[in-house]
Amino acid sequence: MTKARFPLNCRSMKHSPVGNFHQTLCLLLDSLSLDGRTVKWKLGSGIMASRKYDQRLRADAAEQTRRDILDALYQRLRDAPTEPVSVERIAAMAGVSRSTVYLVFGSRAGLFDALGDDLRHRGGFTGPVAPDAGNSDALQALRESIRAAVPIFAEHRDVLRVLYSSATLDRQAVDGVVDRMAEERAAGLAVHVERLADQGFLRPDLSTSDAVNLLWAVTGFEFFDQLYTGRGLSAETVADLVIAAAERLLVRDSASIAPPQDRSPAGSAAGRRRHPR
Repeated sequence: MTKARFPLNCRSMKHSPVGNFHQTLCLLLDSLSLDGRTVKWKLGSGIMASRKYDQRLRADAAEQTRRDILDALYQRLRDAPTEPVSVERIAAMAGVSRSTVYLVFGSRAGLFDALGDDLRHRGGFTGPVAPDAGNSDALQALRESIRAAVPIFAEHRDVLRVLYSSATLDRQAVDGVVDRMAEERAAGLAVHVERLADQGFLRPDLSTSDAVNLLWAVTGFEFFDQLYTGRGLSAETVADLVIAAAERLLVRDSASIAPPQDRSPAGSAAGRRRHPR
């Protein structure tokens, strides 16, 4: 098929069998002060803009589908914490097919991994108890990391409790998401301990491996839940106690370090949550 070339030669079309058509086109172009090349460019730009718009719509739709599936899984864990998680049920709640869930997340394990990532992103923190590279003071960075992690535990406590309980009874029940979250947290704790040691904060009688184990114990969800749910303390008070425990276990001369704020007695009204359990 022969394609028209631009710009059009209006004079050469005068005696052409289709000259009348091209002459009319030339008159139209003249009235618009445009040439054929400009028209072609504008048509091409319109097509490209349309394609980009369609691509953006498809990307938005894919992200919404992903969001709907994760929300469905989150809600299912909250509503039925003692029941096994069924991909078919999650798909039905999200309004998609079972195959769509696997298409988006690859596998059941991928779905739970995405949930773990989503829990951290929902709280605005992408790595619980991860070191703050922008803070040169290792001890202050640890405090800030704990204060960032505790509200995430509090906000998503119901779902996290299901995940941790399921992992305790059957580590494959939630496809190892707790193990993978634990590995990520352990890596962050190791960096914290290394920075504490490098800056002379770490107790001289404590090895770095023992320090990581102690920090692991007092910054974990289980320790948090014992205070938040078991003792009914506020998230802020729990953060204060976790920081105090970490410093007394790891830091040399902890008595000389300023204690955390809000040292309300554990049983006082100021130290307890205002909302019902």
